[in-house]
Amino acid sequence: MPITLLGARLAEPGTEFVYRGESSDCEGCPYRKQCLNLTEGVRYEVTERREGGQVLDCAVHDDGVVAVNVEPASVKANVASKGAYAGSKGKLAGPCPHTECPSHEFCEPAGADFDAEYQIDEILGDPPHDYCALDRDLTLVEFSPSED
Repeated sequence: MPITLLGARLAEPGTEFVYRGESSDCEGCPYRKQCLNLTEGVRYEVTERREGGQVLDCAVHDDGVVAVNVEPASVKANVASKGAYAGSKGKLAGPCPHTECPSHEFCEPAGADFDAEYQIDEILGDPPHDYCALDRDLTLVEFSPSED
C-alpha cells in the first residue's frame, strides 16, 4: 500500500482522487519524492491517515499536506452492453457532450481513458439515465482497480 502526502482536507479514509501528477508549484519542494510517487491518471482511495504525522507546508494545498496510505480504487463506468460481463474487458463508449445527463459521470469517469481497455470486475446494472441522447445501449459496470 503506497504512502503519499495529500492535502489535509482530503486526507480522510474513503476519499477518492485521481492523481494528476506534478504541479509547477512543486518545483523546489523538499517533499517532492513523498508526494510525486503515484501513477498519473490512476484513481486512488485513502485507506488510512498516518497516525502522529505532522502537517507539512505545501504550495499546492493551502491547508498543508499529511501522510496517508492509499490504494488504487475501482472506477464505475458505462460501457456498451454487448459483451459486457464480469471478467471481460471493456472500454468507454466515447465522449459525450450531454453534461446534464445523470449518466455523464459514468460515461466520462475520472480515472479512465477512452482508448484503454479495463477489466470488468462487476456488472452493476442499468445506467441512471432513462434514455441515451446518443442512442447508445449501455450497462453500468465497475472496472477493477488499475495495477500500479
